[in-house]
Amino acid sequence: MIDDDEDVLLAAKMLLKKYNHQVIIEKNPNKIPFLLNNDSYDVILLDMNFSKDTTSGKEGFEWLKQIKDRDPQAVVIMITAFGDVEMAVRALKEGATDFILKPWQNEKLVATISTAIKLKKSYIEVDKLRKAKQMFEEQISQPFKDIIGQSTALNEVFALIDKVAKTDANILILGENGTGKELVARAIHQKSLRKDNSFVAVDMGAVTETLFESELFGHKKGSFTDAREDRLGRFELANHGTLFLDEIGNLSMNLQSKLLSALQSRQVTRVGANRPIDVDIRLICATNLNLHQMVVEGKFRQDLLYRINTVEINIPPLCERIDDIPMLTAHFLSYYSKKYHKEVLSISPEAMGKLKKYPWPGNVRELQHSIERAVIMADSNTLQESDFLFSRKGNDVANDSLNLDEVEKSAVTKAIQLHNGNISKAAEELGLTRASLYRRMEKYGL
Repeated sequence: MIDDDEDVLLAAKMLLKKYNHQVIIEKNPNKIPFLLNNDSYDVILLDMNFSKDTTSGKEGFEWLKQIKDRDPQAVVIMITAFGDVEMAVRALKEGATDFILKPWQNEKLVATISTAIKLKKSYIEVDKLRKAKQMFEEQISQPFKDIIGQSTALNEVFALIDKVAKTDANILILGENGTGKELVARAIHQKSLRKDNSFVAVDMGAVTETLFESELFGHKKGSFTDAREDRLGRFELANHGTLFLDEIGNLSMNLQSKLLSALQSRQVTRVGANRPIDVDIRLICATNLNLHQMVVEGKFRQDLLYRINTVEINIPPLCERIDDIPMLTAHFLSYYSKKYHKEVLSISPEAMGKLKKYPWPGNVRELQHSIERAVIMADSNTLQESDFLFSRKGNDVANDSLNLDEVEKSAVTKAIQLHNGNISKAAEELGLTRASLYRRMEKYGL
């Protein structure tokens, strides 16, 4: 509440505190920008006239404009004297939510503020729904959101999903790149009690050190150079739903500490704000790294690992579920035939045999890209063995090493060589972001 009459401020604060409202009072309107940058408010009560001009309402309109410019969804109630009703009506046209008259009736003031708080909550919910809808539309526009396969190895994963889905246990999904860890996370969400709320995915490998808090916890407008508007963080977007943190093993120790603090307190504080926000999320994390070994090496916090892996789910690589290759191939073949308007309807037995023999270091994602290329290049309605071009050393990846780091290093090296050092194309080939690929290149000294 901003009013230059200290008695009015104190009277209002005494009244509203009875109704469990946190009331911030300020007699100097010049502090409004500082207050807005420092915190967010459900309702702002703004006097129309201050000491410089006690009758025209000019100052009130100027401050109203500044508040609405900073936060278009700010709920502002103007405070006016009996003779200023016409100005109050003008204030409504310029963005105020309501107005109250001095001297006010206590019941009327409380009722007006209660209604305004409900309006603010509706604004927040609408904003969350709009952003969640945008994310959902982006996600469903991507192909192959269902897990495809009937192999024994995959059926074991399905059984685990059914066991844990309806609990709120934190899940850690482990598996090589391209095995479908996000698909498993989505399947858990869809079978959970939170399925009617948002599923929010974050690629932790693509979140920079400087933007981590803004991305996950949100920020206030003006809190840093590019903060042009208030922004909800991923934790808030996932409130009452599921938050999926992919590539969790790529976080620095500093960022691991910040994440652990939020998970323990179940609260986040937007950058530029002081007031923490309660969040209720179901956490699912994923990585292709050996977190237990990283704990031993001092690269991953043991307490964070305990926090995120109430249950671990290991996704088998494609080379351990060869029986699923025909079903996956048929699915991808149908999709890309439609996408590229080509009547490629089948795959020859020889070509299928070649697919089954190849070790697939890039797993399902590599198979998907191989089918896409084959459909584009195919000259007939049936994919032939010659339509699939694999590295000559495809059956001898990393000299038959089963060490995940060696296999990954080999795949990264080959992708970079295949595209003559073009990092963007190599990253696309591997199904990674440029930032993720650069981190792996640094990791392996490439």
